[in-house]
Amino acid sequence: MANMSSAETSQITLPAAFLRHEETLAPNKHVFGDGDGAVYRTLLESTKAIPWKIDWATMEFVYIGPQIEALLGWAPSTWKTVNDWAERMHPDDRAAVVEFCVAQSQSGTDHEADYRALTRDGNYVWLRDVVHVVRNHRGEVDSLIGFMFDISERKRTEEELARLQKELEDLSFRDSLTGVGNRRMFDRVLEREWLAGQASGKPLSLIMADIDFFKSYNDYYGHLQGDACLKHIASLLQEGAGPQAFVARFGGEEFVLVLPDTDADTAVHTAERCRALIAAQSIAHVRSPYNQCVTASFGVGTMVPTDREEVSAFVNLTDAQLYHAKDNGRNRIAAVDRAGLRGEAFKVHSR
Repeated sequence: MANMSSAETSQITLPAAFLRHEETLAPNKHVFGDGDGAVYRTLLESTKAIPWKIDWATMEFVYIGPQIEALLGWAPSTWKTVNDWAERMHPDDRAAVVEFCVAQSQSGTDHEADYRALTRDGNYVWLRDVVHVVRNHRGEVDSLIGFMFDISERKRTEEELARLQKELEDLSFRDSLTGVGNRRMFDRVLEREWLAGQASGKPLSLIMADIDFFKSYNDYYGHLQGDACLKHIASLLQEGAGPQAFVARFGGEEFVLVLPDTDADTAVHTAERCRALIAAQSIAHVRSPYNQCVTASFGVGTMVPTDREEVSAFVNLTDAQLYHAKDNGRNRIAAVDRAGLRGEAFKVHSR
């Protein structure tokens, strides 16, 4: 899984929505357009809601309010059949809205639908269609009458609320300092990939990285410089891990990388690439014995997840490799592979 980007969190698009009414909106005794007087028609045409009527037998518009032209730019005379209604709908909404409305109308059920309607100048306006099904004396569908409402402002508010909610959710799963995932997100991603590995039978790899002598770095350079160092290392780990890996801050100066569908050799090469990227930066660290530069130690673990193993045991296995690398001098990699048929393990050390 790649890390979440700001672009992904900022683009929120609401889909079309539908509602089926369990009870009829109005009795089938009287509908507008059937010999109504001028006063009634004036009332209809002075509201912001746009009234309309469709004959069920011909699927033609019997009437649509003149307000439609002010809202969408299409003159009432251009609304001839339901095809005009369908064709002036956003392509992403059209199939679902038409299918829902036709099905509810055929069953004689009042309903409503939210969708994006095309304006004559090529833009889209959010509409809510509230539909009442009129039946004849035999109980058969005779016509549809309804109102269109401009709900664009409401939808803009909903989209903004959805965007803010997504942004807050994203922030709750992101480390506020480095921008990578936090421990909470790591737990969720690892659990998901563990279950996916059980289903696919493919290996799952984990890399734990720890910045060497980081306490000494903080003591010498100060915490602000230490924070900058953590941010820099996090970005290098993201670069080295690639877009398919998930990177999180595990705690303090320790990071973790989740690599789905990744065998042991590839995982070790990923750790080597990350270590090389950090070394190439030559970040000054006068208290480090390694060329007085910042380095990192890595623990790598690989398993094929099964229901006989606990995901926590996998984390502990990888963490043990990290401590092995640190105990043997730091600035190195220790790896264990438990993906073999009989669970054989091997270790790799690298300077």
